[in-house]
Amino acid sequence: MILRKQFLEHVGQTSPSPMLVEVARAEGSFFYTPEGKRYFDLVAGVSVSNVGHANPAVVRAVQQQAADYMHVMVYGEMVERPQVEYARRIAELLPGDIDCVYFVNSGAEAVEVALKLAKRYTGRTELISMKRAYHGSTHGAMSMMGAPEGEEWKAEFRPLLPDVRSIRFNEFDDLKHITERTAGVLCEVVQGEAGVRLPNEEWLKALRTRCTEVGAMLIFDEIQTGMGRTGEMFAATKYGVTPDIVCLAKAFGGGMPLGGVASRRDILNAFTNNPCLGHITTFGGHPVCCAAGLAALNYLVDNRVVEDVERKGKMFEESVIRHPRVLEVRRSGLLLAVELGNAEYLYKLMDIFKEVGIMSDWFLYCDTAFRISPPLTITESEIEECCTLIYTALDRL
Repeated sequence: MILRKQFLEHVGQTSPSPMLVEVARAEGSFFYTPEGKRYFDLVAGVSVSNVGHANPAVVRAVQQQAADYMHVMVYGEMVERPQVEYARRIAELLPGDIDCVYFVNSGAEAVEVALKLAKRYTGRTELISMKRAYHGSTHGAMSMMGAPEGEEWKAEFRPLLPDVRSIRFNEFDDLKHITERTAGVLCEVVQGEAGVRLPNEEWLKALRTRCTEVGAMLIFDEIQTGMGRTGEMFAATKYGVTPDIVCLAKAFGGGMPLGGVASRRDILNAFTNNPCLGHITTFGGHPVCCAAGLAALNYLVDNRVVEDVERKGKMFEESVIRHPRVLEVRRSGLLLAVELGNAEYLYKLMDIFKEVGIMSDWFLYCDTAFRISPPLTITESEIEECCTLIYTALDRL
């Protein structure tokens, strides 16, 4: 109780009602309170802990790199093995001719860098996002929140970036708004905070075609979908469309804070001149974070974790959809929105979940559905046990 009181007094808060669950340790698909209560983690830090909590391979990599060296110089000046090896491995797996990674600190910074890069490379100013989009809380990223859902988040922080407009996700007719004025189009491949809204694959291809026709940069926000969450290492690969720029973060750091912007070398080279230092960051690509991210990536590949994501996601979907309170399940891999159609039910369910030992939450633009996005390493028996608890909780509504 003392620690929680100090948390409320001395740690800056993001809402008037934090969860206030104290974490003593975490392992695999679970975390534990000091009293020993176990919670199924169905949030995974919002798709961060893809390889599970306290993954031994990641822990070893962090310990070893911390012992070798941590921060030595601002990003981009020194040759640091964790950065180089991670960038090379990511380039091998990214779609199309994307072959270069610019490391940053977070997803919001990755979005900021991508927007700047699109403007710098094209010499244009207009930026286009999708309605119901969420890309982060910095000024540029917030500017790309698609109205009307994003308006309540943006209103008190205006003025934001000028020359920004939003179009409708999956609407073919709206593609006409992408023109020769457009520097970049920012799009989540799967809209996460809108409540897991899946793309029309033909629309994604048409979006790619339109951007190519008018010379606009197509930017995919893979911050939540990247690193295996949708059943492929990148959602762009799953849905068969290659962007010009990819934003990465969350699971990209293996549990450590790390973001990245991936593109072709000739595009990223735009930051090196007119002016040089087009984007600079002190801690971007921190060697310990890169070592953790590389270890997590190697774990996913070596243990063929991503290949089993679709099957595990389907297990969750087929189980929870049978409950009469559940109206719909929207899913891509192990990213699921379980629709109840009623915000009052949802808020009550969150309290019941805490009682029975489940940690979940809703989506920023969808408070009628709860999230299932556990570590990708969750086992079949853990899924079965978790679904039993979900049923128990739903029965109490």
